[in-house]
Amino acid sequence: MTATAPAPLPARARPAALLPRLALVLAALLATLFTAAGPASAHAALTASDPKDGAVVATAPAQVTLSFSEQVAMGDDSIRVMDPQGKRVDTGELRDMCSGSTIRYGTALHAGLPNGTYTVAWQAVSADSHPISGAFTFSVGAPSATTVALPEQQAGGGPVGIAYGIARYVAYAGFTVLVGGAAFILVCWRRGSAERSLQKLVLRAWVTLTAATLAMLALRTPYTGSGKFADVFDLDGLRAVLETKTGASFVSRLLLLGAAALFVAVLFGAYARRQKAPETDGATPGEASGKSSEKSAGKAAGKATGRVGGGTAETAETASERKKETSDLAFGLGIGGAVVAAGLAATWSLSEHASTGIQPGIAMPVDILHLLGVATWLGGLAALLVALHTVPDLEREAVRRFSRVAFISVLVVTATGIYQSWRQLGTWSALTGTSYGRLLIIKVGLVAVLVGIAYVSRKWTARLAQAPAHTPAAEPAEVLVGGDVSRETSTTTSTTPSAVSRETSPPADREEGEPAEEVASVDPRRAAQLARQNAARAKARERQVRDADPDRAGLRRSVLAEAGVAVVLLAVTTVLTSTEPGRAAEQETGRGPAASTAVPNRAVKITLPFDTGGQNGKGNVRLELDPGRVGANTLHVWADGPDGQPLDLPEVKVSFTLPAKEIGPLPVQPDRASAGHWTASGVQLPLVGEWRIDVTVRTSDIDQTTVQKNVKIG
Repeated sequence: MTATAPAPLPARARPAALLPRLALVLAALLATLFTAAGPASAHAALTASDPKDGAVVATAPAQVTLSFSEQVAMGDDSIRVMDPQGKRVDTGELRDMCSGSTIRYGTALHAGLPNGTYTVAWQAVSADSHPISGAFTFSVGAPSATTVALPEQQAGGGPVGIAYGIARYVAYAGFTVLVGGAAFILVCWRRGSAERSLQKLVLRAWVTLTAATLAMLALRTPYTGSGKFADVFDLDGLRAVLETKTGASFVSRLLLLGAAALFVAVLFGAYARRQKAPETDGATPGEASGKSSEKSAGKAAGKATGRVGGGTAETAETASERKKETSDLAFGLGIGGAVVAAGLAATWSLSEHASTGIQPGIAMPVDILHLLGVATWLGGLAALLVALHTVPDLEREAVRRFSRVAFISVLVVTATGIYQSWRQLGTWSALTGTSYGRLLIIKVGLVAVLVGIAYVSRKWTARLAQAPAHTPAAEPAEVLVGGDVSRETSTTTSTTPSAVSRETSPPADREEGEPAEEVASVDPRRAAQLARQNAARAKARERQVRDADPDRAGLRRSVLAEAGVAVVLLAVTTVLTSTEPGRAAEQETGRGPAASTAVPNRAVKITLPFDTGGQNGKGNVRLELDPGRVGANTLHVWADGPDGQPLDLPEVKVSFTLPAKEIGPLPVQPDRASAGHWTASGVQLPLVGEWRIDVTVRTSDIDQTTVQKNVKIG
């Protein structure tokens, strides 16, 4: 008889044919997102410098200092000062001048600098792990021509920044699938621990997360420094990275991945073997209900024969002990897996946006819950898609259980997402007026689409649970019986594809009735051909069984659509975590909650009485800050005696503090313009809010006092 290959399934019955096209489309979307995204910006901002940007000073300063809005990490080469010819004139030694809430760093300059224009280039890493940089100029004596070009590329940009962003996305995806896939197996479908396809999914997610973490660790030095790939091999740079908060989070993640490897080994080892045991130990309710009567009867007969023939009958007590051991193992895996998953999530929360800004003590645990909710939902979705595509006998109860788990995850993601949105935006205007807000709108839109598709999936799940198992018509099949091939009729249900795994087709040149064992012994190539035909027929029959149930096919299509949207959602989330939060961005541009209370186009004018306690120690200080808004201001200070005449004081100092943001004090040393009059230009106020102005007056060598006043800056 002539052996023929099984007929191909219709195109609509092979959803795998759509996967390459979907992958190409998603790859294009991801490439667009990562190449269009600019370099990462962060919370920290330069609030002041001495000398100021564009300032012209009479004599060369002894040092250059920079003040920031929050803590930053800087190295010896973080501040560079170059003369008009491009030669460095700083000593290369970083000075840490931080005190309390004042974040200030500086570097000393060589003595005897000639007149001309000098360029200051600086680079730092903010507290939320993102690199920041900038440059400005000042002049000694008078401005001059300079050959120094200000850097066009910001820190964290260029090809290295794109590569680092891709690694971040891959790390998020690996974490999501690793945690969600393991949760799907333990919570929804314990028998899935023995399924090869789910094992491959989780193992590949572990490898992906590990590789992405190592890549980010290697790229961290060029990402926060020169932007050159060659610096990947800079061991000194790697050592410096390991001493930072971000480096510590990478190391912690790698250690936790070692624990995750042990968890995966037990899950797919000892636990999976117990799920294959004859008594289906530890199975969750309903996991055995999907098996057909023929398969169950065959297994029962085989068990009975094995027990009687081998004398290995299990007592009820032994079975009960085995079931208890399996339940204990599942409980231990659940607790251990939850701890490892929370630890992995914490490596992001403790080193990125959640660790800085307002309410970090609340934001970090909320961010951990948010990450775990997303991973359980989207990672479980990936596991369900793989199971629906590769496992024809996936129990309906497992699908229903995941539907409930996903619903709870969505609630957690929604609640934590609302808090994070408020924390990072602060105002409604930031939602549409900042890059962070616009990306957040896109993310919310994608989540809404995902929830809509999930609603459709829940309807398919309900139909799947209500409909009886679909059984296709019986077909004659060739089975190997005692070395001879005979014909029998086998009925394969949607939950018993293994019944067809015994089917065979004889080679084309074998005579009918010729023993198969004899053929195999005569020609090994024929035996190999027979095995290939058996595998092809079994795979085709499994596909037919899988696609025979229209409800299952509909659920598979809707889950595939969910997975596609989830991939894009993860990409948008990755870009969002690298974008400056709307609250900080809006304040830096001078649009904040306090801006509406400021009087436009009107200078801030205050009068403060003082008394140093010494002779001629009483008087009034009048202060004018023009225009009294965010950015550069001109400061005038007048001192009057009790008689209203100008009071020429030995020293007057002014400082500005924004307590709500822990910025300052930002010191200002006004220059004497005339008797009783001091002035300073270019006074930089970086953020809107209620600033405290402190004025220190000294009337003698030992008599001085400080008076203060709060003013609103818009």
